[in-house]
Amino acid sequence: MIRELTCIGCPMGCELTVEVENGEAVSVSGNTCKIGENYARSEISAPTRVVTTTAISEQGRPVPVKTAGNVPKSKIFEVVEQIKNTHPKLPVALGDIIVPDAAGTGIDVKATMTVKE
Repeated sequence: MIRELTCIGCPMGCELTVEVENGEAVSVSGNTCKIGENYARSEISAPTRVVTTTAISEQGRPVPVKTAGNVPKSKIFEVVEQIKNTHPKLPVALGDIIVPDAAGTGIDVKATMTVKE
C-alpha cells in the first residue's frame, strides 16, 4: 500500500510517499532531510503529537498549555479532556506542571506563559 503524507517535521513541508507493508514503512521518498524519513516511519507505526491548548483557571482566565513532549495520537482526546477538567489556581508561572502524567502517557502538561491574578 502507498500512503501520501506531508511532513510536519520542519518548515519545508515535504510531500512524502511511503510504501507500507504489514503496518510498517518499507520505503520513504520525497523527503529532503532525515527528519522527513523519521517522521514518515513514526507516523505509520506509532503516530504522536504535541497537544497545545488552554486550561481555564479557577479565576476564569485562560492559561496556555502544551504537552512537554509527544503523546500517542490515540490519547489526544483523553489528554484534552484532562486539561479541560483541570482549573489551576493563579498565579501560574511559565513551565508549571498543570497536568502531571497526562492520560497515563508519562508526559506532563505545562504552562507556556506566566498568568498572574
